[in-house]
Amino acid sequence: MKHTTILITFIMVAILSLSAQSYSPCYTEFMAKGNAAYNQGKNNEEKTYYAKAKQCAGGNPTEAQKRINQCNAKLNPAPKPSQPSASTPKTDQTFTVNGISFKMVYVQGGSFTMGCTSEQGSDCVDDEKPVHMVTVSDFCMGETEVSVALFRAFISETGYRTDAEKGGWAWRWMQVDGEWKWNKVEGLNWMYDGQGNARNRSEDNHPVLYVSWNDAKEFCKWLSRKTGRTFRMPTEAEWEYAARGGNKSRGYKYAGSNSIGEVAWYGDVNDNTHPVKMKQANELGLYDMSGNVREWCEDWYGSYSSSSQTNLTGPSSGSGRVNRGGSWCDFAGYCRVSLRDYDTPDIRYSYLGFRLSLVR
Repeated sequence: MKHTTILITFIMVAILSLSAQSYSPCYTEFMAKGNAAYNQGKNNEEKTYYAKAKQCAGGNPTEAQKRINQCNAKLNPAPKPSQPSASTPKTDQTFTVNGISFKMVYVQGGSFTMGCTSEQGSDCVDDEKPVHMVTVSDFCMGETEVSVALFRAFISETGYRTDAEKGGWAWRWMQVDGEWKWNKVEGLNWMYDGQGNARNRSEDNHPVLYVSWNDAKEFCKWLSRKTGRTFRMPTEAEWEYAARGGNKSRGYKYAGSNSIGEVAWYGDVNDNTHPVKMKQANELGLYDMSGNVREWCEDWYGSYSSSSQTNLTGPSSGSGRVNRGGSWCDFAGYCRVSLRDYDTPDIRYSYLGFRLSLVR
């Protein structure tokens, strides 16, 4: 990694030197000073010099602006998810919010092998590799996916408008001209089911759909304020550890069984979401971690490292947020405990919801 960083720096400096030839001596001087400060780790000086170079560059300050953006990223890194602390609850926790009750299952921390382990067989894809050891601290995981009823309580109290409501549409997997594909459907939002029908109160215990990562994040903030506790989406490592059964894991391919039909609603494009807790739970007592709906995770998506890590939180930035778990319309291979996917934080789909993590 060290040699790679040096090489990248050398190439960037060379490119900047070439591009600077067409600019004024002022531009060349300040870019050189900025590069020197960069190599010495003097981030504030580096930004100052690049800003001066930008002023000298006339109508084409592109390279200087890129370097200013990089400085800003170093000086103001994106916040990482809050980490488990000594006050993490050691038992299951039940909450009632606005008349809606839900359970958070205690997950004792431990170490596990994350990624394409042997029971996943030939279904693995490249981004599940390399396998690597990860240690997670204690946390609590939602017994079920967040329900329509609980999400409605959030909307009713706050007046929050989801990305689907603000945009006026969401993606639905549907048949168009004899072909199954994703279609942008106007008017869809969290109040609708996977087939595009308005939900009624009899479906309050179904997992909520058409919720973006941004929406889930706002929900977690609201719930944290309501309860005085710290809720968020699980990190990708927490999610996989819990799906595998934590320190009670029996090494299943899916969350709770090697026979997917025992634990998951999956693989039927003509089907829909189902009430939570209708299938068998996994070793920890968690339901529907394979199938029903895919679930947002806290992390930005990134490649795996082969090194051992503790409380892994993924990269500090990216273009897509991780989601896990497979859904009612996914094939069995997409419901495996190691399968990964990602989407932009504002996307909303007919198969995508979320689950909660409680860290203190």
